[in-house]
Amino acid sequence: MIDPRRAQLSFGDKLIAEMIQGLYEEWMVHADTVLADEAIVMAAYEALAKRRRLSRTRGRRGFSAEVVVRLLVLKHARNWSYAVLEREVRANLIYRKFTRVGMAKMADAKTMGKWGVAVGPEIIKQIHDRVVNIAKEKGLTQGAKMRVDTTVVETNIHYPTDSSLLGDGVRVLTRVMKKVTKIAGDVGCKLRDRSRSVKHRVMEIGRAARAKGAQGKEKLRKAYANLLNSTSRATGVSAQVALECCKGRLDEMIPRVRQVIAQTRARIFRGETRTEGKIFSLFEPSTEIIRKGKAGKPNEFGKLVKLQEAENQIVIDYEVYEQRPNDTTLLIPAIETHEAVLGRTPRLVAADAGFYSAKNEAAAKAKGVKRVCIPNRSTKSAARRREQKKRWFRNGQKWRTGCEGRISVVKRRHGLGRCRYRGESGMKRWVGLGVIADNLISMGNAVARQANKTDP
Repeated sequence: MIDPRRAQLSFGDKLIAEMIQGLYEEWMVHADTVLADEAIVMAAYEALAKRRRLSRTRGRRGFSAEVVVRLLVLKHARNWSYAVLEREVRANLIYRKFTRVGMAKMADAKTMGKWGVAVGPEIIKQIHDRVVNIAKEKGLTQGAKMRVDTTVVETNIHYPTDSSLLGDGVRVLTRVMKKVTKIAGDVGCKLRDRSRSVKHRVMEIGRAARAKGAQGKEKLRKAYANLLNSTSRATGVSAQVALECCKGRLDEMIPRVRQVIAQTRARIFRGETRTEGKIFSLFEPSTEIIRKGKAGKPNEFGKLVKLQEAENQIVIDYEVYEQRPNDTTLLIPAIETHEAVLGRTPRLVAADAGFYSAKNEAAAKAKGVKRVCIPNRSTKSAARRREQKKRWFRNGQKWRTGCEGRISVVKRRHGLGRCRYRGESGMKRWVGLGVIADNLISMGNAVARQANKTDP
């Protein structure tokens, strides 16, 4: 049975509160108040109550919705795994108090993982919107300024090569078919384990790829031909024996493996690098290849994410895009989102050169933006160059660079460099919880700065 909040405190809770008095981190003091908000708690409660038909009234009483939200926020504030979260909360009185676990037995990592899936991306978005509204109510962000930028959050995959993807396909299909054979016995065509031969073919491709000249290229083509032959045979066995328990996995994986075979043949034997429906991972098929012009990492494999900020480093909106859009198409919708969330048009809009177009600048000014601080790097107009050297423009660009800092912080501190959850839904949950955790820390720091200014 799930409750919105803990019904009753225990003697141990009072003891913990006395022992840790004054030991909260600065951000925890203010996050504790924000996470007690009724709208946040009820949003999580409604999501968790849908896990079972009678979760509201039947079964053993479990952790409340408020505890679940606090555990998820703490996990992403510290960038821990569920296993580390379990260990740290069990051993730390401060974390027990902050999460409202108190003296109760700590939930195991597997259970918390199920809670995380139940609190889906839509609920996390609701919680984020409520956190931003609380920041607005507290006067932490007025909406006079807006800055926006995009970054890539990578999916949790290895670097994709044709040979490694083919090897993954054979390995997964063989594993599933072994399960089928174990349950049903030998039926029809006997399964042959090709994992060892595929491993040798992948190693052979690696050696051939390092060789130079026409002879090396011929060896590479021959090695890929052998690997494709082995992979094609592995995909043909499944139609004869497929139990219902494994059929779903086979139906999911076989089309992906066939797509990898098609795109490998197109690249190796026909020289075509662009294939319709090209995939970069059998396990995260929605992964895109994104080039952001970084010298150290020219190709990134993941999803494009937009982060949009107002004053005091509050991220008022985030979005994970299913397909990468052009940055120039994001500016005007970002201004409209700013108006909807904060109730006013920003006086200053700052972004990097990727967001610039004359159409965007005119549309932003038509909406009432007085200072559009977006550089045009390719301009040949002397007047435009003079405009971009004015003090207000240079100050606006200095403030814009805070976007780079915010992206660096959420990647380093909250793990947005690489998503550890699975699927598109997992990506949205990972990004949303990381942004919520970062906002709570930023809000706590802003409140502390305000308090220091008012102190005599």
